[in-house]
Amino acid sequence: MNYKRLETFVWVASLGNFRKAAERLHTTQPAISARISGLEAELGVKLFEREGGSSPIMLTSKGKELLPYVEKILYQTEQLRKRAGLSTAYSGVLRLGVSETIVNTWLPDFLAQLNKDMPNLDVEMTVDVTSNLTNGIKDRSLDLGLLMGPISETHIVNRELCTFALSWVASPNLDLPDRLLYLEELAKWPIITYARATKPYVEINQKFRELDGAPAHFFASTSLAACRSLAINAVGIATLPNIMITKELEEGKLRKIRSVWTPSDLTFTASYSDEPFNPIAEVATNIAVIAAQEYNRQQHINNII
Repeated sequence: MNYKRLETFVWVASLGNFRKAAERLHTTQPAISARISGLEAELGVKLFEREGGSSPIMLTSKGKELLPYVEKILYQTEQLRKRAGLSTAYSGVLRLGVSETIVNTWLPDFLAQLNKDMPNLDVEMTVDVTSNLTNGIKDRSLDLGLLMGPISETHIVNRELCTFALSWVASPNLDLPDRLLYLEELAKWPIITYARATKPYVEINQKFRELDGAPAHFFASTSLAACRSLAINAVGIATLPNIMITKELEEGKLRKIRSVWTPSDLTFTASYSDEPFNPIAEVATNIAVIAAQEYNRQQHINNII
């Protein structure tokens, strides 16, 4: 039985749309229709009700009955590949969504290992804030997200990757007192931080709104590299992952600011939908977990040295 026809059946059933299935499988809508027609002819049953227009394509009663069997066939096929060590058999496109903190740390190590283990795989990468990446995972426009997680939703798999601590930093040119500072004292300068709709921004904004006096001003950005540059150039006070400012602290371009409150650590997960079963995302996630662990291990060794 044709594997591509079975795979197409599962994706059309999951997405309820031939066009979306075509985008996911990187082919044309006529090709999707031909595969489904071929499978229906092979099985001798009608799998979908095609009402046309913008209405979702619905499974027939027989389609609903057969779907779990097809999913099981696809799953067991991938397990066979895994057991046989056929990583080179994986091909196609991995649509990867990444938070910028990961981009600035261990993403190159991950992509290098991914290419080594799955050389036939193409990667389409999107760097964005976690809220947008989460939507991409939920609507399956992304296969895998390396983001501030987890995503609490049925059929979303979350694997813990790493945790990064944040610190307040500023240019020495701001000449801030070398003592424990209250947030009211930090609010005299623009607060440079993560983009709106991110967990750090929401937490920081809420904390500063609780203060008496004039409201703080925020310079929010989707680019952590831009936030770091603004802090170095004494535009304001920034909150950044410690892992991104080691060199700047050593060179004296930035200094850590001691404050009565510091934002929570950032926890990152590899998150993907396992409905329908997504073997490439699963394998890529395993590689990401190992890359993150190795990066953390090397950082720990460097800190000891």
